[in-house]
Amino acid sequence: MKKTGVNQVWVADITYIRLELEFVFLAVIIDAFSRRAVGWAMGRRLGTELTLAALGMALKRRQPASGLVHHSDRGVQYAAKDYVALLRSYGFQISMSRRGNPFDNAMCESFLKTLKYEQVYREDYRVLEEAEPGMEHFIDDIYNEKRLHSALGYLPPAEFERSLTMPLVA
Repeated sequence: MKKTGVNQVWVADITYIRLELEFVFLAVIIDAFSRRAVGWAMGRRLGTELTLAALGMALKRRQPASGLVHHSDRGVQYAAKDYVALLRSYGFQISMSRRGNPFDNAMCESFLKTLKYEQVYREDYRVLEEAEPGMEHFIDDIYNEKRLHSALGYLPPAEFERSLTMPLVA
């Protein structure tokens, strides 16, 4: 999967988050070129509704052209009829990890590890309604806008994307 710009390859994954009184789930979609979290959703159920909500956010925020490669693991949520139909309706190429190969989804796994260590484990969320605003703040304001990435020349994802649209000075 060659990445030469934003909205060419999106990588998706799901994780669980243990709160004081319940387990919740987080689905996320990352732009593989800029490392920016472009869509996410939290919920109490691990179902297609969760992944559809994350995809819906990404589509609304980014409005990508057809041809985008959507990569995920082989989870039933990503192979579900409604999810696949939505991807196809946008003309996206569907890519799934090779069987038994966790490295194919390493970018999302890295994001989820960062989210847990830098946000979830530092807070004492009791329930979903307490955790969701904290996740939104971390993903949109900290991770996308402030967290530096060595792969991006030590820029945060949003700043890296903005730098792509700036004219180069000779």
